[in-house]
Amino acid sequence: MGFFDETEAYPIPVDGRVEALAKVTGKGKYAAEYEVDNICYAVLVTSEVPSGKIKSLQLDLAKQAEGVLDIISHLKKPAVPGFADETKIKESKFGLPVFHTDTVFFKGQPIALVIANTFEEAVYAASLVKAEYEKAPFEVDFNKARINTELKPAGKERGNLNAWKNLPFTVEQEYNIAEEVHNPMEMHTTIAQWDGNKLKLYDKSQGVNGVQKTISGLFNLPVDHIQVFSEFVGGGFGSGLKVWPHVLAAVLGAKQVNRPVKLMLTRPQMFHSVGYRPASWQKIKLGADSTGKIFGIHHQAKNGCAIYDPFSDGITRVTRLIYQFDNLKTENAVVPLNLSAPTWMRGPGDCTGDFAVESAIDELSYQLKMNPAELRYKNLALHKNPDTGLPWSTNYLKEAIQKGAEMIGWNQRKVIPNSETDGDWKIGYGMAVGMWNAGRNKASAGIVMDREGNIILQTAMTDIGTGTGTGMMNILHDATGIPKSKIKIQLGNSDLPPAGSQGGSTGMSSISGAVVAVIDALKLKLSEYIASSDSAYKNATAKDILLSDTGVSLKTKGQHFVPYQKIWEGNNLTLLEVEASSGPGDERSKYSFCSSAAHFCKVRVNSKTGKIVVEKMVAVVDGGKVINPKPATNQITGAAVGGIGMALMEKQLIDERLGGLIGNDLAGYHFPVNADAPIIEVSFINKPDPNINPSGAKGLGEVGIIGVAPAIANAVFNATGKRFRDLPITPEKFFEKS
Repeated sequence: MGFFDETEAYPIPVDGRVEALAKVTGKGKYAAEYEVDNICYAVLVTSEVPSGKIKSLQLDLAKQAEGVLDIISHLKKPAVPGFADETKIKESKFGLPVFHTDTVFFKGQPIALVIANTFEEAVYAASLVKAEYEKAPFEVDFNKARINTELKPAGKERGNLNAWKNLPFTVEQEYNIAEEVHNPMEMHTTIAQWDGNKLKLYDKSQGVNGVQKTISGLFNLPVDHIQVFSEFVGGGFGSGLKVWPHVLAAVLGAKQVNRPVKLMLTRPQMFHSVGYRPASWQKIKLGADSTGKIFGIHHQAKNGCAIYDPFSDGITRVTRLIYQFDNLKTENAVVPLNLSAPTWMRGPGDCTGDFAVESAIDELSYQLKMNPAELRYKNLALHKNPDTGLPWSTNYLKEAIQKGAEMIGWNQRKVIPNSETDGDWKIGYGMAVGMWNAGRNKASAGIVMDREGNIILQTAMTDIGTGTGTGMMNILHDATGIPKSKIKIQLGNSDLPPAGSQGGSTGMSSISGAVVAVIDALKLKLSEYIASSDSAYKNATAKDILLSDTGVSLKTKGQHFVPYQKIWEGNNLTLLEVEASSGPGDERSKYSFCSSAAHFCKVRVNSKTGKIVVEKMVAVVDGGKVINPKPATNQITGAAVGGIGMALMEKQLIDERLGGLIGNDLAGYHFPVNADAPIIEVSFINKPDPNINPSGAKGLGEVGIIGVAPAIANAVFNATGKRFRDLPITPEKFFEKS
């Protein structure tokens, strides 16, 4: 076999994405597709009540069904040391102690796991399991429950709210957003395989090292005894950032029957098994003088959570970033409900908070009779982070607004709402901005090189469709000149050099530094081998060394070129392997870092039906240097479509009488499809941040959605003169009496 075959790296079209060929040929495997010998299948049995205790489980009929190997429940299960007592359960921060409690917290909670030789046998046997409950009172109504929850400070208060209470222009309004569900195309699946006290997991995850660490803690296993694969992910959007109960259930099942177990969630189970964006309530009060200077803001927010997991979405965080509010107070609270646990969903917290802030600022602009873009110009905190006082390393949000306004034709917008029509259609323009703290985590990368100059670039980080692998390849190619045809990528395997999760727009920002670091390590290692026969390489730095597809040279006169084959022969090498790490440093104490975006849209609203059509959408993004333009554009386009869903259709309905979800499938839950989205015009500022990392990339996945929903809502107001403060804005709301 050749070098690349042996290491399972896959060849790619030179100008394509690194995973393209593997995906279209089926060589690339998603979690459910791995072939494991002697595998059996598991199916979850879930609670039919939202609150109470399990009085009894009737398992006899299920056990007698053909092919059944065993049934796990709180009555019979392998022990999890991390669930040994209430103290350890809290310390584990796992949330739901699956199969280690008889308490029911929500409808749909796993209460048993049926394991059988075939999937069909497991499904049938699971249908035979019956439970008797001691029911208890429950609450699933967010709007009812939030009334009695107390707000608490969220971050430091700035200035004094009384300083602007008598200003001539104020907005004080409430805003509500319904619960939304991630709904990635690929269902979550886990295959668990024990070999003595070692565990192998094939799991749909956005971070294999995170899964490794969580399972290690629960079972008191050394981290290196657990190997996690998540090479290909069919959409995550935040749902893959946690280790969910079904993962642990598969691990327990495999331990119980001493065979590999595959557990795949159904689509309805996805709605209550892997998180969601929680329902939220917000109240905004802000005030300005006649020049448009905003003197202060009071932002209050509440979000729903599970009674066993007090998840806060951080809704007011974005309020402290974008604008220079000299007087500011933010407060939040969580509202415990008998529902499953929410989690981070694209642009978590900031996406929600931005809707309220950007809607309120738009309302203020109409009071002031001022261009909404101009009002933002006047109040942007462009030079330093208003919350920390640190200077922004880079912040090109004003430039993004200016460019977006030009692209959308903002000068065509009618100043007076409800004044442009085309037959039955009302036409309007809206805008909003978004911002995200640009993070960077420690990450490692490895290089394996052969004598022909072929390279495999490795990291444990998972590419969830964002183009991480291609970005890594581009960085290596640009830094060395080694042809892309000689560069292959391996990722999504916890045995590879460790890296953080692919989430929070930190993926490329983190791994790009590691790639640069491992390139330098490779140069120095090659120089070390050459130096024994060529003194010109002694004490050479990485900056002094040049790589090509055939060999190594120096930037100095004469270059001292040495072919790779000569290095391999002279040092009796088979392969050369190096690894390096990179992470944030003292730049974090000197600067603040942000990614931002300006979103503009043109909408049509049908005066007879209330139907809203987004006719044109523009997104201008400051995400630092764009490493990989096509996938970056795809990221923003996909995020913007998610924002259309948030604004116009996504709402998880809940049965307040029985405590369960309604329409928890792809027919009952409405989300945007191609027909609901226009061609989205995306543009990047594309100016590197010189301080965030060696590549200058800041991350852009989150800001693609932060600001989309308020831009649409603001456009709807411009078109109709009706202000909608509750999302989604569905057609019937146009005809409701205010």
